[in-house]
Amino acid sequence: MPHLIEPHNRHLPAPPFPPEYRGSGLLVHVTSLPSAYGIGDLGPEASAWIDRLHDAGQRWWQALPLGPTGYGDSPYQPLSSFAGNTLMVSPESLIAEGLLDSGDCLARFAPGAIDYASVIPHKQRLLETAWSRFQRARNGGLRSEYEEFCSVQASWLEDYALFRALKSRFGGTYYLEWPAELVERRQSALADARRELGDEIDRVRFAQFLLSRQGEKLKKHAHSKGVMLIGDLPFFVSPDSSDVWANPEFFLLDEGRRPRFVAGVPPDYFSAQGQLWGNPVYNWDALRATGYRWCTDRFRALLSHVDLIRLDHFRGFAAAWHVPFGSPTAQTGSWQPGPGAVFFRKVEAELGGLPFIAEDLGLITPDVVSLRDEFRIPGTRVLQFAFDGARDNPYLPQNFVNNTVVYTGTHDNPTSRQWFEELSTVERETVSSTYFHESSGPSSEPGPALMGLAWSSRAALAIAPLQDLLNLGREGRMNVPGRAGGNWCWRCTDQMLTDERFAWLRDLTGRSRRLADTAIVEAAA
Repeated sequence: MPHLIEPHNRHLPAPPFPPEYRGSGLLVHVTSLPSAYGIGDLGPEASAWIDRLHDAGQRWWQALPLGPTGYGDSPYQPLSSFAGNTLMVSPESLIAEGLLDSGDCLARFAPGAIDYASVIPHKQRLLETAWSRFQRARNGGLRSEYEEFCSVQASWLEDYALFRALKSRFGGTYYLEWPAELVERRQSALADARRELGDEIDRVRFAQFLLSRQGEKLKKHAHSKGVMLIGDLPFFVSPDSSDVWANPEFFLLDEGRRPRFVAGVPPDYFSAQGQLWGNPVYNWDALRATGYRWCTDRFRALLSHVDLIRLDHFRGFAAAWHVPFGSPTAQTGSWQPGPGAVFFRKVEAELGGLPFIAEDLGLITPDVVSLRDEFRIPGTRVLQFAFDGARDNPYLPQNFVNNTVVYTGTHDNPTSRQWFEELSTVERETVSSTYFHESSGPSSEPGPALMGLAWSSRAALAIAPLQDLLNLGREGRMNVPGRAGGNWCWRCTDQMLTDERFAWLRDLTGRSRRLADTAIVEAAA
C-alpha cells in the first residue's frame, strides 16, 4: 500500500491524504502573475505571491505545466517533458546577479493579457545578453554551477539543446520537415550539427540553467513559508518535441516517423465531436521493456521543482482513445489499454511513493476508478459539474470521499462567475437557493460562493483558480478547449490582488478548518 510521502518540507503531508487533513490553495499559472516584463516569471513577484498565500493561510500553490511552449503557446503542448519554459526566467534576478543591466530590460508591455509576439523576442534578447556577459565574466562559482548542471542533466539536455538549435536554424518548422538525415538522427549528421551550432546549443543550455536555478530558489522560499507546490504533467507529449525526436521507439510511429494514431477523447462535456489533440500515442511495450525509465525520469524532472504532480488525463493510464492519423474528428477511434497497475508499482518503487493527484474527469469507467483507488491516489472533483439535478452526481460535495481534491473550476472551464451567468434562470435560482449562502460582500458572488462550498466540503484539499477569488467573468478565462488562438494569455495585476480579497480568503479558510497552522509554518521556516 502506498505510504505517506513527506517531501523536503516534512511538516505538510502529501497524498494519500490522511482522514484528518484539511488544506487549501489557489491555482494560477506562473505566467499569469504580475510583472513589468509582459509575462509572469520566477522572480520577486512569484516570491511575493507565495507570501500572499502564506498570509492568507493557504498551504498550496498549483500551476499549469512548466515546459517550453510551442504551437499556440499551450503549456499542454511542450517542446520537451524535461526542459522548462524560459519565458519564466526573471530579468530582475538576472540584474541582481550582474548578468543584465536595468537598461537592457527597458520595454513597454500592457499590464493585461500576455502579448506573446512581443514577449518572446524580448525575452530571447535578454537571455542572449545574459549569455554574452556570462562568457566574458570571471565568476568561477557560477561557471562551475553551470558546468555541473550540464553534466547532471545531460541525459535530456543534450538532445533538447540540439533540437532547439536545429529548430531555430530551420525557421521553427516541424522537425519532420528537416533534412532526412536529421529527422532520422544519423550520427554523422548530428555530429556536424553540434559543431556548426555550438554557440546556439550553449545558449539553450545556459537558459535552462538559469531557469532551474531560479526555480530551486523559489521552491526553497515556498517551503520556508509553509507553502507546497503542485505541478501539472501532460499525459501525452507534443508531436513536435525533443521527446519524440530523440525517443521515436517509445511512440507508435510509421516508417516516416509520423504518428500512426493520435490522441484525443470521444464526445464529452467540452465538445460534441470529441477532442482531437493530435499527440502521438505511446508504445507501452517498448517503455515496459526499459522498466518505464523514461516515464520515471519525467516525474523526477518535474519533482525537482514541485512537491506534487497533477496527472493530467489520468484515465490514459488505464486506457486511451486512439484515433487513426488523418481522421477529421475524434469521433472515430478506439480505447486501447494503458500500462495499468504494473506501471504504478514500478514508479512507486523508484520514487519511494506516489506524489500524485489524478485528473479523473470526463468519461471515467470502472477500470479507471479501480486503478486510482488501488494506489489511493486522490481523485479530482469540479463543482461546476455538480448541478445536473442527480443526487448521485459524483461532483456534489455530499458524495465526496476525504482523499479528494475539489476545484471550483479548472483552466479549461469558464470562470465560476461566467459559468453561473450562463446558466438558465431556473438553474441559477436552484443553485443559489440550495447551495449558496445569503450574505453580502464576496460570499454573495458566484466565484467566492463556490469557493465556500468547496472549502466547507469533506475533501482533503480545496483549490480554486485565482480568477474565482477575484470573481472575474469571461475576461478571466484561461483556455477554451478547441479554440485555436487567444488562450493562455490571462494575467492578473497588482491592483487586482487586494487585501480585502485575501483577508476574506483567510477568514473562509479559518472557518473551514483549513488554515495553515502557525506552529507548522514556523517549524518549516
